[in-house]
Order: sequence, then structure tokens, then C-alpha cells
Amino acid sequence: MFHLGQTELLVLLVIVILLFGVGRIGKIASELGSSIRAFKSGLGEEETKEQ
Repeated sequence: MFHLGQTELLVLLVIVILLFGVGRIGKIASELGSSIRAFKSGLGEEETKEQ
């Protein structure tokens, strides 16, 4: 879809680090992971309710 190469991904990574800082990126990734787990858990509960 976007066809990004290694150079483009590296530039994006540097920009993100400059904007947010290394510590903030770790916190964002942790929050994103827990949100995804909660979403998947919620989907699993919905499937069992429907059956």
C-alpha cells in the first residue's frame, strides 16, 4: 500500500523520536499493547455472548 523502504522507515523513526522522545515512545507502545489486548478480550467476550 505505502511501499516504504528501509531509508524512509529510518527517517520516520528519527522524526518520531525527535517529536516524542525515547521514554515517551516506550510508554505509548505499552499503552497501545494493553489497549489491543483489552480490545481482543472484548471481542472474545462478544463472541461467547452471541452463541
